[in-house]
Amino acid sequence: MAGLNKVVHSYQEALAGLSNDMTIMVGGFGLCGIPEGLINHMVTTGVTGLTAISNNAGVDDFGLGLLLKQRQIATMIASYVGENATFEQQMLSGELNVILTPQGTLAEKIRAGGAGIPAFFTATGYGTPIAEGKETREINGRHYVLEESLTADFALVRAWKADTMGNLIFRKTAANFNPMMATAGKITVVEAEEIVQPGELDPNHIHTPGIYVDRVIQASFEKRIEQRTVKISDSKA
Repeated sequence: MAGLNKVVHSYQEALAGLSNDMTIMVGGFGLCGIPEGLINHMVTTGVTGLTAISNNAGVDDFGLGLLLKQRQIATMIASYVGENATFEQQMLSGELNVILTPQGTLAEKIRAGGAGIPAFFTATGYGTPIAEGKETREINGRHYVLEESLTADFALVRAWKADTMGNLIFRKTAANFNPMMATAGKITVVEAEEIVQPGELDPNHIHTPGIYVDRVIQASFEKRIEQRTVKISDSKA
C-alpha cells in the first residue's frame, strides 16, 4: 500500500515536469475552488507560452490573474472574461489568444477529454461566431456543431478532502470544474484542504477515484471572495 502513496511535500515535487508551451487545466469557478498554491508556484517557475483552460481567469492580483500579469499565458480557453481587467486588456489588444467557449460546452469538452471521447455534437453556438470553421450537421431536424474534446499536460485541481491514495471529495461550488479536470490531465496534481489515510473517506462520497490522480499536496488557502455582497438590516432605535 505504501507504493500507492501519492502525497508530495513541496510544490517543486508537485509540479515537476512542467515546462514552457504546455497546456494546463486549472479548476475552480471564479475564485472558488482554485488551486491557489499551485498557481502561485507556477508564477515563480517563470514558465511561459502556456495554454490555460479554465472557466475564467479570476481577478488581476489573484489566481490565474498572476500568470496573466507576468505574460506567462499565451492562450486562454475560458467561458468568460470575468472580473479580470488584465485579461480583458490583453484580449482586446491581441496580445493574448482567447478562445471563448460557452460554459456548458467547455465543461463537456473537458469531460469528454477525460472519457476518451474525441468530439461530440452540440446545438449550442450554431449560427453564431462560435461555429465558424467547425463542422455542422443536421440531426432530426436540428442543427448541431461538432466540438472537439480537451485534454491537458497538467490538470491542477483543488479538493476539500483527499486520502493518500488520491481519492477525492469536492465541496459545493468547487465540485463544478475540478472533478472533470482531474480526469483529463496527463498529470493530475491535487491541492487538498485536508489529507487523510486510506479508508477514512466514505466510498459512497468519493467524487474522483485515485486512479486519475498522480500527486497530492497539503495546502492552506486564503479563500478570497470575488465579489463581497452584504445585507444591512434595518434596526430600530
